[in-house]
Amino acid sequence: MKQASASISAYEVIYDLIPKLNTMKKEVNTTLKVTVETSKTAAQKARYESLQKEFELELMMIRLNLEHLLNRYENELEAVTQDKRRDVYLSLDAHEATAVESAKALYQRLQALTQAER
Repeated sequence: MKQASASISAYEVIYDLIPKLNTMKKEVNTTLKVTVETSKTAAQKARYESLQKEFELELMMIRLNLEHLLNRYENELEAVTQDKRRDVYLSLDAHEATAVESAKALYQRLQALTQAER
């Protein structure tokens, strides 16, 4: 059975995916770190430390696979930063597609977690 190829627009990579990754990195490094430090019980602290490590590992995997995408499509991505009308769809390999889906899911999960903490 042939798997349908996944794609993402260059515009989405530059103006949606990368900013969300930067936001997630900041949230993990600040919000979760503060939450760990201010946890009232050992169980809470352990839970948030575990979440922080989980998010950091997931972000690392996502970044490694997206680095491949950014290198492969460097010219197309540069073109869309110069002129948004030059947007094109980029074909994703299996690892890149997994990274994009993981990034979207992790962003939603982190948003839900930070909203619940506020």
